[in-house]
Amino acid sequence: MQDHYQKLGVSPSATADLIKAAYRKKAALYHPDKNPSPDAAARFREAQEAYEVLTDAERRKAFDDYRQRSLIEDPLAVAQDISAKYIQDVIK
Repeated sequence: MQDHYQKLGVSPSATADLIKAAYRKKAALYHPDKNPSPDAAARFREAQEAYEVLTDAERRKAFDDYRQRSLIEDPLAVAQDISAKYIQDVIK
């Protein structure tokens, strides 16, 4: 499961204004026209997808519900995923 909150760098309790501001920062940073990095387009699309989900009240509620169920139903897998992402960020 991809964590849309993590992609934008906001907490799950973030307001719509904070989500919008975080999205604009990521979009400016990773826009393919401004960033020559080979993975810029993919990161831009990830930020765009996260923004679309988190700004739509219905989709955000569904995402939050799924996220909550994942933590409860399979905490080991979630913990492994979180630790793997942390290690990847540290290595970068």
